[in-house]
Amino acid sequence: MGATGDGDGWRWAALAAAVWIQAAAGTNFDFPAYSTGLKAALGASQAGLNGLAVASDMGKALGWSSGLAALHSPLPAVTGAAAAMGLAGYGIQWLFVAGYLRLHYTTVFVTCLVAGCSICWFNTACFALCTRAFPSPRRRALALSLSVSFNGASAALYALLASAGPGPPVPSVYLLLNALVPLVVSLAALPPSLRYSSPTATEDDDDDDTGVFLALHAFAFLTGVYLLVLTPFSSGSAATARLLLAGAAVLLLLPVFAPTVLRACHRNSHTKKKAAETNVELFREQLLGGDSDDGASQDSGSRGWTPRKSSRWFRFLEVEGIIGTDQLATLGEEHTAGRLLRRVDFWLYYVGYLCGATVGLVYSNNLGQIAESLGRGGDGTTALVGIYSACSFFGRLLSSFPDLISSNAKENRRLARTGWLAAGLAPMPVAFFLLAGGGSSAGVLLVCTAVVGLSSGFVFAAAVSVTAELFGVDSVGVNHNILVSNIPLGSLLYGLLAAQLYDSGARGGVVSAPSGGGGRLAVVCMGEQCYAGTFRWWGLITTVGVACSAALFLRTRAAYSRFFESRRRRAEKGDVWLDELFN
Repeated sequence: MGATGDGDGWRWAALAAAVWIQAAAGTNFDFPAYSTGLKAALGASQAGLNGLAVASDMGKALGWSSGLAALHSPLPAVTGAAAAMGLAGYGIQWLFVAGYLRLHYTTVFVTCLVAGCSICWFNTACFALCTRAFPSPRRRALALSLSVSFNGASAALYALLASAGPGPPVPSVYLLLNALVPLVVSLAALPPSLRYSSPTATEDDDDDDTGVFLALHAFAFLTGVYLLVLTPFSSGSAATARLLLAGAAVLLLLPVFAPTVLRACHRNSHTKKKAAETNVELFREQLLGGDSDDGASQDSGSRGWTPRKSSRWFRFLEVEGIIGTDQLATLGEEHTAGRLLRRVDFWLYYVGYLCGATVGLVYSNNLGQIAESLGRGGDGTTALVGIYSACSFFGRLLSSFPDLISSNAKENRRLARTGWLAAGLAPMPVAFFLLAGGGSSAGVLLVCTAVVGLSSGFVFAAAVSVTAELFGVDSVGVNHNILVSNIPLGSLLYGLLAAQLYDSGARGGVVSAPSGGGGRLAVVCMGEQCYAGTFRWWGLITTVGVACSAALFLRTRAAYSRFFESRRRRAEKGDVWLDELFN
């Protein structure tokens, strides 16, 4: 049932809430900032630390449960459960690292699992907010890409919060912030969550939202530049960090107020334009002696607004056969979990994600050890994490580019979203091969980290809309969480590979340094050899990911072409209502 009245304001409030939740929920991105603290407290090897990263990602394997919860439970219950899991998981880790508790490795592993599961539940709540507030595909994709992009800014925001505190930004501070900040933000997002509590609580879309989305994306770009350029300056002074944090807070409030102002300006200009058009029409009728084509106008209006079930579009939806082996014939067809797992296109999508964006996530988890092995720990790690976070933010924001230009692009020149997905992943193998050949260079390390962040961020954000388009909007909460179940698998395999090569490099000779935790030892590898082999393997793996994504594009290109061609034909025939519905 479409909402009426003040639904327009609630729609933008829901988008602002999704932005805030995503900005607070990216707690996995600051793992490098506190991983050294966990490693020291446990006295663990690099393989042991990798196990904790895998545990955090394993929470995504249970993410499908959040999709079911969003379908059958009120949305505030989903966000509340996510906040509770985050509070328990990160809260216990904070007590352990700060020295208030003594825990076994297995217990810490479970807390990482619970904390990782909370991220999936937060993501599902955001997907539900955006899909219910913006039902049409193009506006839904714009809302999703905008909100998901702020997930990439989480590490920079948490770095500001940690630096703005009364003490130094030690690892335990990050864990405390990870436990409390999402809880506070969930409470702030409660009103829109109540508004869109059930799957039937949707808004009627507005045809004039493109300008608002364009402005919001510009504000988001400004936020990313602000965080990328200024966050490194926060490490030296708490006062500077507080000032920068206040500026970031103002930027995060813009999605609340900007749409209202922009919509009001648009309505004023639209009213003046409509009045001018009415005056011109009256003058024309008077000049022609009152003759008008009322009958023709009414017929045209009927054609514009009355669905014709016998149209070519509906016949196409009902009887078009599948061309090729298990290729998708149409976009948006709902897939149950069982049907999804039988699709060749899904497994190409799954492997492309597993061998692409997931590798980028594992790379970010290892940034602390990569910087340390090259003698760039401390501020060097902070800089790398900040660059990856900001570029991941920009990559997610770039994923909305196809939708922002779609209104001006000719249908026969538009590229399928799966094509954009493959193009976004293509730079990643190049970056890893460059790291393998010259990773010890500070410039190469920074540039390649930026490229990996951009590429993985693009895929993370675009994948949500791809899942909805290929396998159905109503099932996206479950199906997308099935897709991202590849993340714990990739985290285990790629992280274990990196850990084995890292520990092998450390045994080759160099440093065995004491760390905290009651005199226990942690092995530290120093030198370019610690990760060179890992980078080569990751370059080969991401090449496979690009190949699978390209194959997915070739298999789905026909379905997208049919969709674009059908829209073009409908527009030529004047059937505007359907074109607006799918815009």
